[in-house]
Amino acid sequence: MNHTIQYLQSDAAERGIEIGVLVNSLILDAITAKASDIHIEPWESTLAVRVRLSGVLTELVHLPLDLMEKISGRFKVMANLVTYQTDLPQEGHASAGPELGGVELRISIFPTTRGEKIVVRLFDPSNRSFDMAALGFDDDTHKSLTELLARPNGLILLTGPTGSGKTTAIYSALYHIVQRSGPAVSISTVEDPVEFNLPMISQAQINPLQEFTYPKALRSLMRQDPQVIMVGEIRDAETASIAVQAGLTGHLIISTIHSGIAAGVFARLINMDIEPFLLASSINAVLGIRLIRKNCTYCSQPYKPEPALTRLMPDELVATTEFRRGTGCAECLQTGFAGRTAVTELLVADEVFRDAVLQKLPTRQLHQIAVQQGMQTMWQNGVRRVVAGQTTLEEILRVVSADQM
Repeated sequence: MNHTIQYLQSDAAERGIEIGVLVNSLILDAITAKASDIHIEPWESTLAVRVRLSGVLTELVHLPLDLMEKISGRFKVMANLVTYQTDLPQEGHASAGPELGGVELRISIFPTTRGEKIVVRLFDPSNRSFDMAALGFDDDTHKSLTELLARPNGLILLTGPTGSGKTTAIYSALYHIVQRSGPAVSISTVEDPVEFNLPMISQAQINPLQEFTYPKALRSLMRQDPQVIMVGEIRDAETASIAVQAGLTGHLIISTIHSGIAAGVFARLINMDIEPFLLASSINAVLGIRLIRKNCTYCSQPYKPEPALTRLMPDELVATTEFRRGTGCAECLQTGFAGRTAVTELLVADEVFRDAVLQKLPTRQLHQIAVQQGMQTMWQNGVRRVVAGQTTLEEILRVVSADQM
């Protein structure tokens, strides 16, 4: 990540910084580092530029504060925003030129007391694969999910925080269905926003300003003779009700919903006034997903975690595990990590679990029943990664909360 620094130190910059070149250098550095976002934010005495690498913000460079308005103006021009508007949030899209690999930029500008903060989400088509085998799922989860995607109806719900890989997992699932069935299957999506255009799939983007909402889109889609429907997110009772009914009437519905653990999805939907018997009949599975950073293979070395951390693992595992972590090198930009992979918990609703849902048992009991029925928890999957030397115990605890152990 040195295009920006090289430009700032060049003779051209000394003669007067060209904002277009500087902004392109920032974007190029972010793309080279495989960052997902760029944060440009006025601090007390500098304009801080940070990039999100594998889910963690990392400082890139500090620029003079007096460049803030020019950089903000440049991004506004790129996204066709109102350049003189500085006191209201603005959002837009832009396509970078071929010199930047043709990445798509989602630009958000937000007014703060020190000036405008700019966040740019990067979508790099060359760095995106929608191959389910490349998601990093363990063999059991991959096999079970493949079988679930072959079912003709019901709901498959994904849960996890923002940036946990839900969209990539769903796109990969849809791509798998297309590869398996080809033109024999009709697939439609309703998203907010459409992040990538997928082959042989009808994708729609909601527009609340035009009253094109999730419920309205779903009702209309039901008259389009789809077999598979992807709903970007179940946010409200109306969307939840239509999705459940669609799952009961011969459609395979794939969607996301926010919940701490997979079993918590049922309580969330019951709170949306969906009857337990409808949930028990319609939900095939819930996949909880998180992304963890993998140890850099170039600088990974054995180490000893704090005793307070190893006490969270079974004693026999601690005794036989060689704990490893990256120490930081040029290959991993001194972070100790290179790339990310998924840790999951796949709750498949069998008869025993459905009966528990009908009884309106609390989330903790539902979670325990799912484990008794064979569900591997996210914590257990994470520990497997630690034992295999793929990541650190600290990294698992960073993304997996205590109630998922």
